[in-house]
Amino acid sequence: MISRYSRPEMVAVWSPETKFRIWFEIEAHAGDAMAEMGTIPRENAQAVWAAADTEFDVARIDEIEAVTRHDVIAFLTHLAEIVGPDNARFVHQGMTSSDVLDTTFNVQLTRACDILIADVEALLAALKRRAYEHKDTVRIGRSHGIHAEPVTMGLTFARFYAEMDRNLTRLRTARAEIATGALSGAVGTFANIDPAVEAHVCAKMGLSPEPISTQVIPRDRHAAFFAALAVVASSVENVATEIRHMQRTEVLEAEEYFAPGQKGSSAMPHKRNPVLTENLTGLARLVRSTVIPALENVALWHERDISHSSVERMIGPDATVTLDFALARLTGVIERLVVYPDRCRANLDRLGGLVMSQRVLLALTQKGVSREDAYALVQRNAMKVWEDGADFQTELLADPEVTAALSHEEIAEKFDLGYHTKHVDTIFARVFGDG
Repeated sequence: MISRYSRPEMVAVWSPETKFRIWFEIEAHAGDAMAEMGTIPRENAQAVWAAADTEFDVARIDEIEAVTRHDVIAFLTHLAEIVGPDNARFVHQGMTSSDVLDTTFNVQLTRACDILIADVEALLAALKRRAYEHKDTVRIGRSHGIHAEPVTMGLTFARFYAEMDRNLTRLRTARAEIATGALSGAVGTFANIDPAVEAHVCAKMGLSPEPISTQVIPRDRHAAFFAALAVVASSVENVATEIRHMQRTEVLEAEEYFAPGQKGSSAMPHKRNPVLTENLTGLARLVRSTVIPALENVALWHERDISHSSVERMIGPDATVTLDFALARLTGVIERLVVYPDRCRANLDRLGGLVMSQRVLLALTQKGVSREDAYALVQRNAMKVWEDGADFQTELLADPEVTAALSHEEIAEKFDLGYHTKHVDTIFARVFGDG
């Protein structure tokens, strides 16, 4: 996590100040619940809340931890310095460190997910706007990187919209799964803390009680969370890859906005490179790299070990901060993407009408020609276009075996672009529900 690829709101979720504030709230809410049950004196619980407006001294906590070698104890010691040892003596009553750490981690993940959900919603809005803007901008569809049949630029944006809409559902599902907390004490048996305390704290922190924990919250939840982030990152790369292809000089159907004063190369002043989408491809790799460690965290020894801890301290901030930045950057790319309709049409026409080959093939079969013979007729004329630069329609019209089955008018009709775009409105209605 470096500042170059970070945005302040997401970085704040993972700051030490935020973490210690959540730790404090968990301990204070637990004290309230225990005071209500008569487990601890109410005045002691209230005294802890007196520190609510205190700015916890991160440097002091680090100083204590350097001695204790235990982060939660260091925080509790600092809290006792603030509220006084007598008032602090019931803090953390019956709890274990993982109760604080795991519940806090899940609070942070849910807050991070809320930001990511908002990011995807903004990206969806940009994709929808560009889809309707270019609903009828015809371009060539490609398979294997080779010209296939006509599509529209709007359909390309709509396709990415539908994919990101599925990702929005995935993020919401991931958020729901990760939004659990546990205050069940050592090994998760509630031996020294009442389950009602857990329920109270979780309600205050926007979580649900973990149905059964050990000393930690089960890590299959976290594995699913990071897997969902990885899928979103892959979709970011999917969009970025399409834009990178469209910006290639030989294609140039669209390109990233090139700002006044921007430079593309230190050596070649003419360059306008797809640097943002190339960057997004790299960032997607980083987010996906967190999945394997998260999966390996699922298998812990018995009721707990801490092999997962170091991993999560890194992948939690890294994955969410990176994906937040990537989604925001992609939204900006989509909003300012420069589309070239004339170049789209020129590319479509580049192969002299070859992209209509399937229509001719189907027309011949409908006239009684076997599919094998029809394929051979169409392909032999198509190869003349590939090899000699001929015009496909002209070659078909000059082929007596073709014209024996199809009239000149029927052949010409097969080169109508509107045939390929007649269901665009139907597809848009399916994707956006408001077509």
